[in-house]
Amino acid sequence: MLKIRFWPLLAILIAAALAVRLGFWQRDRAHQKEALAAQLIRYQNSTPIPLGSSWLPLKEAEYHRVQARGRFMPERVVYLDNRPYDARPGFHVLMPLALEEGTYVLINRGWIPCNMQDRTVLAPYSTPTDSVVIEGIARADPGQAFELGAGGSAAHLRVRQNLDLAAYQLETGLPLQPFVIWQTNQINDQLVRAWPNILTGVERNYGYMLQWWGIAAAILLSGLYAARRAALNAVK
Repeated sequence: MLKIRFWPLLAILIAAALAVRLGFWQRDRAHQKEALAAQLIRYQNSTPIPLGSSWLPLKEAEYHRVQARGRFMPERVVYLDNRPYDARPGFHVLMPLALEEGTYVLINRGWIPCNMQDRTVLAPYSTPTDSVVIEGIARADPGQAFELGAGGSAAHLRVRQNLDLAAYQLETGLPLQPFVIWQTNQINDQLVRAWPNILTGVERNYGYMLQWWGIAAAILLSGLYAARRAALNAVK
């Protein structure tokens, strides 16, 4: 009877078990996204939560429809760079809204294209000067893009790579609601509000799950075959 050495066998089993575990992790990620999708459908069909003078906790607002009435503060605008739309480079326009009740909330108003000849020249868009009603989805942040270092997101820059809500609150001194409203209603301001689906990738998660389980099977079969060949050679 051929004997397979203990340590090679252990390495094979550990590698296969790790691949199986990664497959289950991808499966769990897909299930989480599906559960969140069902939850979001319920939120989207519900009445928007009106914002008032008190702070609405993030855990009670995130992914819910919310409504805010107030005036935009264009002097505090921030443009998030490297936000493509329809294969075109551009910016997301972030602007605080001073609520009539006395608090503030940061609005991701939409997308504008960048000028390919001069990135400092922004496409024109309008900002209402009167009080407006904004509806949208409450999100924990305005969206994150890959960034090397943090210099491109420093305070007081008009164009930034990313924006941290807590840091922006300290920078401006504004008592902000603990979330960002991704605006969905139209106010004729030349901005594009075709937000990406936050639940994309469920099929990709299932694909990765199958890939990892296939890798686990390949590790077992090829590893055991190699170990058997090694044992046969040792007998000769």
